[in-house]
Amino acid sequence: MNSPYCVLVVDDEPSIGKLLLKELTTPARTIHVAASGREARELLAKNEYEVAVLDIRLPDVNGIDLMVELRQRQEDLETILITGHGAIDSAVEAMKLGAFDYVTKPFNLAELELLIERAYQRTFLRRENRRLRHFQGQTPPVKLVGNSPPIKQIHYLIEKVAPTEVPVLITGESGAGKEVAAHLIQSLSKRADKPFFIKNCATLQKELARSELFGHLRGSFTGAVENSEGFIAFANKGTLFLDEIGELPIEVQAALLRVLENKTYRRVGEKEERRADIRLLFATNRDLVKEVAEGRFHEALFHRINVFNIEMPALRDRREDIPLLVEFFLSRLTGGQAPYRISDRAMKCLTSYDWPGNVRELRNVMERSIILSENNLITEHALPHEFLEPAKAEEEIQTLEAKEKEHIAKVLNFYDNNRSLAAEALGICRKTLYRKIRQYNLF
Repeated sequence: MNSPYCVLVVDDEPSIGKLLLKELTTPARTIHVAASGREARELLAKNEYEVAVLDIRLPDVNGIDLMVELRQRQEDLETILITGHGAIDSAVEAMKLGAFDYVTKPFNLAELELLIERAYQRTFLRRENRRLRHFQGQTPPVKLVGNSPPIKQIHYLIEKVAPTEVPVLITGESGAGKEVAAHLIQSLSKRADKPFFIKNCATLQKELARSELFGHLRGSFTGAVENSEGFIAFANKGTLFLDEIGELPIEVQAALLRVLENKTYRRVGEKEERRADIRLLFATNRDLVKEVAEGRFHEALFHRINVFNIEMPALRDRREDIPLLVEFFLSRLTGGQAPYRISDRAMKCLTSYDWPGNVRELRNVMERSIILSENNLITEHALPHEFLEPAKAEEEIQTLEAKEKEHIAKVLNFYDNNRSLAAEALGICRKTLYRKIRQYNLF
């Protein structure tokens, strides 16, 4: 079930606050009531709202000024104003400043509820469009393919940790499937229907890393020409996956630690704290213990993100999964339009290779091999040359064994199967000759 969205009602008339709290609260909608601008600010510091319903006349602040302030702090917030007949001009002016709509006292409760629902839909669509823009052009995550013991263990750990809210640190070599594991955790979590944002910390510019993660206020630094939200706000109520966390500038790590410990953060240039209702996942191919020891990673942050560690196995440690992965990529990369096959010789080359680039490298090799296949058959000639060297070496060993078998058979035949004379001619003892005869079935 989707979690309810939040509406902030600010009105100094207790009867209106009680009425809206009672009549508009539903399983899909939570109502919070404030009687003043001060109370509204306190609630805003603790909660994220989709819609605010504001009386234009409040005891300590003008409702329009409060609307502007609230929208600066939570830019996705839609506002509906409550006004008397004598202040309609002010309400119209407020709409020019960004208010969603207004109602006049005495208002129709059903009409107000409809406006709130429409305002929420606008907020939802804005966030969804931003999420889609973020993922535009990204390849959908692949499945965690395999039946090997290491992969079965990974599935077990993911199924256990996904429904919780604890941070997860996914470690392993590049290309081993850390992002796939993060996708699986999110898809099995209680936030599966909420935003899922991915940010590679290696792409953050050192000077702007804090702003990209937490957002900033206009004028807080050179080039900050308008207010901006960061990834923490984008992922509100959802999940944020910070890949290559070991690359995050150490001066930003303390601010991230605050998010983990207190669920709060500040935009650059902002004094007020904001709430961060998100699940955080992390990944790295670095040895963070070593990074901490050498002063390149915040020790307290390491202990906080390392609550639950999942170590992704290298592909060379689960070679039995390679045929399944090959089948999966052949189907995925061709869209199942034509059945592709792979020769036994080519498969032997793939399973003999060490895969320094892991599953990502295997995908790239299969994409290349499809292009070079003949009549939808992938042979060893479609593989990069480095894949042929282990198989070629093995073939040479087998050829030497065949030659040894042939030579021993010739010597035995020359001496009419006299094993003592044959052993002497071969320069080996009779015991060794007997063993070779059994090995090569030369009876």
